[in-house]
Amino acid sequence: MKAMTLKKYGADAPFEMTEVETPQAKAGHVLVRIAASSVNTVDTMIRQMGADLPFSPQTPAILGMDFAGTVEAVGDGVEGFAAGDEVYGCAGGLADLPGTLAESIAADSRLIAKKPSNLSMREAAALPLVAITAYEGLTRAGIKRGQKVLVHGGSGGVGHVALQLAKHWGAEVYSTGGGDRQTALIAQLGATPINYRTESVEGYVAQHTGGAGFDLVFDSVGGANMTKSFEAAALNAQIASTVSLLELDLTLAHFKGLSLHVVFMLIPMLHDHKREAHAKILREVAKIAESGGLKSVLDETSFSLEEAGQAYARLESGKAMGKVVVGN
Repeated sequence: MKAMTLKKYGADAPFEMTEVETPQAKAGHVLVRIAASSVNTVDTMIRQMGADLPFSPQTPAILGMDFAGTVEAVGDGVEGFAAGDEVYGCAGGLADLPGTLAESIAADSRLIAKKPSNLSMREAAALPLVAITAYEGLTRAGIKRGQKVLVHGGSGGVGHVALQLAKHWGAEVYSTGGGDRQTALIAQLGATPINYRTESVEGYVAQHTGGAGFDLVFDSVGGANMTKSFEAAALNAQIASTVSLLELDLTLAHFKGLSLHVVFMLIPMLHDHKREAHAKILREVAKIAESGGLKSVLDETSFSLEEAGQAYARLESGKAMGKVVVGN
């Protein structure tokens, strides 16, 4: 089969079209013909940093985690899937798991689910990593109907799913974005937009919560923005973070009695730890999408498998609005 491979790591390392052996559907796995794969920030980090990240695959490497496609063969012990099923998942592209910038993947059946019937292959391929991350963060933080929820970065990959899921579960949702395009998308997805460039934390907390703060803050921006999450949170509120690689003064979190939930959704893939949880989440996400509660936002560009390098460059440019997808 054809695959785009990296022979070395680095920001400018080229992807090369290579003929590699088509994988087999071993026990517990399904062979999927890939129709589309989306690009995530972690994919670009692996390409740039390589051996500096403990979960980067050895070169020559096939990157790419998310995919949607059609089952071609089913391995021993697999239940619930058959040849011809349309599926989606996040199942490769790190450690010893070959990725999705290829024509096929042998995916662990515990990491995939049947794709939402109302979404195209491209739309479905955009969801797995970001949807699992958003679902984990919100549910671990105990989201409840009627809560006031703030999503930082609501026009981004994880953020645009988090705000839709929060709204689906009955929360009153607000979200930060920068500039007209981002705030317009946030409003289109059903949340109240907050322009972080022109509105202070104190100002929007006063305006939208009467100064009490938000019951749950989902921070998909992370880093130094974490202090803004603490400032925006109510007493005894819940914070879910997807980017917490930093040293931070927790004094404010202490005096507010905040609970912090750190989401690192790659753990099941890296450690073969409770992988079936991802399949369960993807099944739930499919139901929500089919009910009209969740849609994918795709960047206006499109790329073929051969143009994988251009797709990565598009995401790295910061100009993409929505998920960057490779494939038809």
